[in-house]
Amino acid sequence: MSSLLSHNKDQPRTRKSLSDSSPTSPTATTKSLRHERVSRLNSSGSSDVSKDRTPNHTESYISRRENRLSARKKAEEETGCSDYKKMYKEALTTNQRLKSRLDVSKQELVMVQTQLERAQRKGRIADCSSNMLETEKKVKTELKMENQRLKDENGALIRVISKLSK
Repeated sequence: MSSLLSHNKDQPRTRKSLSDSSPTSPTATTKSLRHERVSRLNSSGSSDVSKDRTPNHTESYISRRENRLSARKKAEEETGCSDYKKMYKEALTTNQRLKSRLDVSKQELVMVQTQLERAQRKGRIADCSSNMLETEKKVKTELKMENQRLKDENGALIRVISKLSK
């Protein structure tokens, strides 16, 4: 509670902040506030009302009010605590969800890396095979040229042999 309500029947309602009170310790603050309440209750109203209200009655009223306020404060703290618990549970579930997504992403990354390695190997194989094909083409061309040269030489030898045999 950041401010307290203080008023008399003759005075308009005004808000008095806790920082306006002079004592610095919390117990001194509550004692001074209790004293102010008692004095206000005793001084306010008509004489009939002040006769009905004895100091014990006033103190019990104040203690009941303080009990209600402390109970309300405890309830607020508990709900605040449950909010933290709720936020913690939400954070945990979010964390778990993100971890599972991370695991899935890691698995996908491994799969993509293996596919890339296979493709690179195939590319290397394709490069090697294309190099081999080019080499084979060169060899084939050289063999054809050699074959043609031998055919030409063979024809020349056949002509020489035929001239000699006549």
